[in-house]
Amino acid sequence: MPYINIKVTNEGVTKAQKELLIKGATQLVVDVLHKNPATTHVVIEEIPVDNWGINGKQYSTIQTSNHEG
Repeated sequence: MPYINIKVTNEGVTKAQKELLIKGATQLVVDVLHKNPATTHVVIEEIPVDNWGINGKQYSTIQTSNHEG
């Protein structure tokens, strides 16, 4: 039973985009690992940008500075 966990920032990922991620990730596991889609679980976690870091910085800080320039 495959379990796929997708983490994204909470920056307005739509229901339709999530549906495409779930379908695409499931199909990838079916195609590559020959797993049964009926037993393949996909979970999408939306992480607040304050809780996401890159290059030693809080993503919300980077995001703010990129929009100011």
